[in-house]
Amino acid sequence: MPWSTRFAPPIKLPNGRKLVTLKDAGNYITKLPKAEHAAPEWQAAMEAPILVSTHGGPTMFARIGVMKALNRHHVREFDPKHKEPHWVGASSRGINKNGFGLHYHGHKGADVRPLF
Repeated sequence: MPWSTRFAPPIKLPNGRKLVTLKDAGNYITKLPKAEHAAPEWQAAMEAPILVSTHGGPTMFARIGVMKALNRHHVREFDPKHKEPHWVGASSRGINKNGFGLHYHGHKGADVRPLF
């Protein structure tokens, strides 16, 4: 794949610029300060566009490498307000009293039983 291969969608940088092609990503990484450029995440991010351009892999691999390097200091936090325990609200999610998420739809008066 040529270095002019485009990312879909472009990678947004913290400064507002965008990396549109593999070449843009390579240039951005090589212009980083030496200490930052030497970080393992950026070394892997640089290797990915090289492999994609020389061996024809998917551009998504290069995109993932750059995104991981850009977000290496971001720590995802668990917010318990957004996570409901699995045992809360089971009946509202359609789980019947036997614990199976099955709904039996039959004709009026039909004898409907589980298959197992």
